[in-house]
Amino acid sequence: MMRAAFFFRTAVLLIPFFVSSILQSEASTSTISVRDFGAAGDGRSYDTRAIQSAIDACSGTCRISFPPGRYLTATIRLRSGVVLDIQDGATILGGTRIGDYPRRSDRWYVVLAEDASDVGITGGGAIDGQGPAFVERFDERKNMMVSWNLTGACLGDECRPRLVGFIGCRNVRVWNVTLNEPAYWCLHIVRSENTVIRDVSIHGNFTSPNNDGIDIEDSNNTIIERCRIDTGDDAICPKTYTGPLYNLTARDCWIRTKSSAIKLGSASFFDFKGLLFDNITIVDSHRGLGFQIRDGGNVDDVTFSNIDIRTRYYDPSWWGRAEPIYVTTCPRDPSSREGSISNVRFINITAVSENGMFLSGSQHGILSNLSFSNVDVTYKRWTEYEGGLVDYRPGCRGLVHHSMAGMMMENIKGLQIENVNMRWSDGRSQEWDNPLDFIPSTVNDISFFNFHSDLFIQPRRSTL
Repeated sequence: MMRAAFFFRTAVLLIPFFVSSILQSEASTSTISVRDFGAAGDGRSYDTRAIQSAIDACSGTCRISFPPGRYLTATIRLRSGVVLDIQDGATILGGTRIGDYPRRSDRWYVVLAEDASDVGITGGGAIDGQGPAFVERFDERKNMMVSWNLTGACLGDECRPRLVGFIGCRNVRVWNVTLNEPAYWCLHIVRSENTVIRDVSIHGNFTSPNNDGIDIEDSNNTIIERCRIDTGDDAICPKTYTGPLYNLTARDCWIRTKSSAIKLGSASFFDFKGLLFDNITIVDSHRGLGFQIRDGGNVDDVTFSNIDIRTRYYDPSWWGRAEPIYVTTCPRDPSSREGSISNVRFINITAVSENGMFLSGSQHGILSNLSFSNVDVTYKRWTEYEGGLVDYRPGCRGLVHHSMAGMMMENIKGLQIENVNMRWSDGRSQEWDNPLDFIPSTVNDISFFNFHSDLFIQPRRSTL
């Protein structure tokens, strides 16, 4: 609890610092309108040259203003000191042609800032990636997406442009803006320091894969707050590809997703440390709080507090089996290292779920010092999707048939359960086999204090 309080206080202390920086820069900021550089804003003509010219005309600190209209564009690049001011009623539309993007596929963004400082996006308007234009076949289970891999520009089936990216930046601010319909990842923060994402709404197609909400990659000192994320794939997703990730706080958010609401990984080559997730509502999602540590990185000092979760089954082509909490370390493939997860706290968690919690370390990637305090879970079934499956994906053992339990555990050393209540809906409670499922030889040093399991009886409505 002391560590959780420390990180909460740290996040609160950081926010005034960022606000102070914003106010100081506002005093000396000039405003440049893209209309003055010839932008049509009709949604048909490309306004790329006009927008980029307005950005390049900035000397010092500038707001690049987008009056109401629809601005079709290829990739635009921000520079230090530039904030896009997309006004209410204005939308930046991402182009849908491969020629609208740079030759390097890792720079395919509608809006891109690279090696810049004091940059951001605000204004009350929107950026739209025109995601439906990248759907090759609409399917109520999962859409089949266009991939530009046939051009040779990239490999795999995820060759589509992201929406907004900040790569190697400092002092990033994204606030009071809506991000719509990304063709691929929506907001991507890469190797950046001191980022605030506040009052951002993200809307992705609920049946399209890979349209993650916010991906934080190899970045430190990040605050996400008061965001609303409604998308098909992972909502808030810290990753480590080339370096560690420290000091991430996400709070006061609302999430719906057909994948994981919060997921560490699956890219996890380096360490994660000092993460706090507080006061978050998760509704109708395929997975609530998730760890997919697959590449040898280690996780330490993570707190989830004051979180309300509702998870349900969707088509099994999506990763996840309705787990409210999912903690795993199995290696991606036989050549992958096994990472560890330690010192993770779940405090004041309420969940209604179609499946149980899954805590699965690996032989050399033990889960250690996990604690559950004041956790209340109601298990009930309301969809017709098949139960009795454990999901180790990606890699590992894939989908495995297994009995259903309130909490399934393997390869753990150090688990504390205090004030935990499991309730079982009287409708289909026979589908669960045990409240707790573990093999004693792989799960050690467990303590229980005030653990309770009982049937949940739905109150009957009065007929009077």
